[in-house]
Amino acid sequence: MKRLITAIAMSIAALSVAPAYADKAPIYTKAFSKLGADGYDVVSFFEAGEPVKGDKSYSAQHLGADFLFSSPENLDKFTSSPEAYLPQYGGYCAWAMADGKFAKGDPKYWSIVDGKLYLNYNKSIKSKWEADIEGFIRAADEQWPAVLNK
Repeated sequence: MKRLITAIAMSIAALSVAPAYADKAPIYTKAFSKLGADGYDVVSFFEAGEPVKGDKSYSAQHLGADFLFSSPENLDKFTSSPEAYLPQYGGYCAWAMADGKFAKGDPKYWSIVDGKLYLNYNKSIKSKWEADIEGFIRAADEQWPAVLNK
């Protein structure tokens, strides 16, 4: 019963999302894929200090996206605390989100700031992001739509 109530509450909250964002998933995935972080192990950014491709043998679904992991240990870490490892803004480009725009985040262009993972669109955008990371984070935090009941 508690799950049903939670599901209903989440559905109602989803209806209150601004129309401009109604077509956006809470986690960025490619058009014909449900892979979050493009199949990279989101725990690896924190544990290995670099992006590592995940393995289909170690997967978890979260917020409609499939996440892959490079080891059962990383899978366990994610499932016990997904919010600690998820890219900010659902894996959309953090620099674009600062301007209220949705663009793909590429795991090859990443940063960890204050224990949070941020993805950028490409190398050029990451350079722009690095010019004022704190300012872009502040702006993106204000722009990020309420798709996750924030």
